[in-house]
Amino acid sequence: MRIALLISGGGTTMEAIIKACHSGVLSSVIPALVIASKENAGGIERASRLGIKEEDILVINPKSFETREKFGEKIIEECRKRNVDFIGQYGWMVMTPENVINEFEGMIINQHPGPLDTRQNTSNSGGQAGHLDFGGVGMYGMRVHQARLSFVQKVERDFWTEATAHRVTAKFDEGVVLKRKQIPILPDDTAESLQARVLLVEHEVQIELLKDFVSGTVSEFHREVPLVLPEEEGILEECKKLAIKMYPNG
Repeated sequence: MRIALLISGGGTTMEAIIKACHSGVLSSVIPALVIASKENAGGIERASRLGIKEEDILVINPKSFETREKFGEKIIEECRKRNVDFIGQYGWMVMTPENVINEFEGMIINQHPGPLDTRQNTSNSGGQAGHLDFGGVGMYGMRVHQARLSFVQKVERDFWTEATAHRVTAKFDEGVVLKRKQIPILPDDTAESLQARVLLVEHEVQIELLKDFVSGTVSEFHREVPLVLPEEEGILEECKKLAIKMYPNG
């Protein structure tokens, strides 16, 4: 399986996946292309150090294109050149154009650092509060960890978070969850300490999901117990707003 790895930041998950390919853990996966959404993404240098050829490390910035569709066409073009079968979004901060999602239907996934409950998402509300989980508009990076931490402390239950892999759709964090692992939230946790523990598990989740795609054993996860109860929706919104304020840069 030839994969494209999409990044916007340091590329730590990308690094873990490429190393797994080189070591034989992902013996049937070839990292064919790395796409960064901005020129200063730290993952660009990391990919080069890992042996990815210079011509297979690209910066494709959505701001360089007149329309989202043209941005998507460029991604598709570069993937086709390299016979890419699968796209993984690993810290990709850009809304992926629909033409890319359609081109790779069923074979494009996203990494998310918190628990999702895609059954309950109601994005028509126009903001992050439409998600009755820890995803949606504005929910990325440290904000996710802070929002989850604040929420469980306020509702005093479910002292855990999750590293998640889900399908990509035209809206942030609304695709079906394919794999997730729980990480306990400790009494003295901060967003920073939680992030440090979750990150290693995120790497595990993404690598295991790639194995599932290779072996044809991908399964969908549907949450039976809601993450957020109806009477807790206001608390969730407050926690998300606080997290955005605390971490303005994510």
